[in-house]
Amino acid sequence: MSGTPARTALFPGTFDPFTNGHLDLAERAAKMFPRVVIAVAASPKKSPLFPLEERIALTEGAIGHLSNVTVIGFDGLVVDIARRVSAEVMCRGIRAVSDFEFEFQMALMNRRLSPDLEVLFLVPSARYTFLNSTLVKEIARLGGDIAGLLPAHVEARLLERVADERARYRTPGPEGR
Repeated sequence: MSGTPARTALFPGTFDPFTNGHLDLAERAAKMFPRVVIAVAASPKKSPLFPLEERIALTEGAIGHLSNVTVIGFDGLVVDIARRVSAEVMCRGIRAVSDFEFEFQMALMNRRLSPDLEVLFLVPSARYTFLNSTLVKEIARLGGDIAGLLPAHVEARLLERVADERARYRTPGPEGR
């Protein structure tokens, strides 16, 4: 990257589902860069609850108010999608020291694969430092309150999906045997 300011930032993740913490980071990135691309990873090894197309649509619904932010899906190396969208910077969220260790390793490997791609660690608002998609899904599956943790349309879809899961795995009572 030359001495000119970065024009495009990439914000990659699985976003299964897209949380208010993700939205907070997207809004922060949108203030710093003229163009932000949220790249939703297929991540089949993570066995996402939502298919890629739905995660893209849910994310698009959450960031609609951000005119300089777009959403795409991808499968493969994050550095390849960064090249494809001409991103000079990759934004990653850091909530705690435990996040830093993993993100630091990933940043170093990505630097090896793409020396010109800078990594910018963003710290979310304090009210989202505990928030992650896995935890939200687990709370929802166990019937806990997830109000305010996700954009409203994402929360509604997650609750719908969890109810569908429960209905599929419910064992039949004596009358159903």
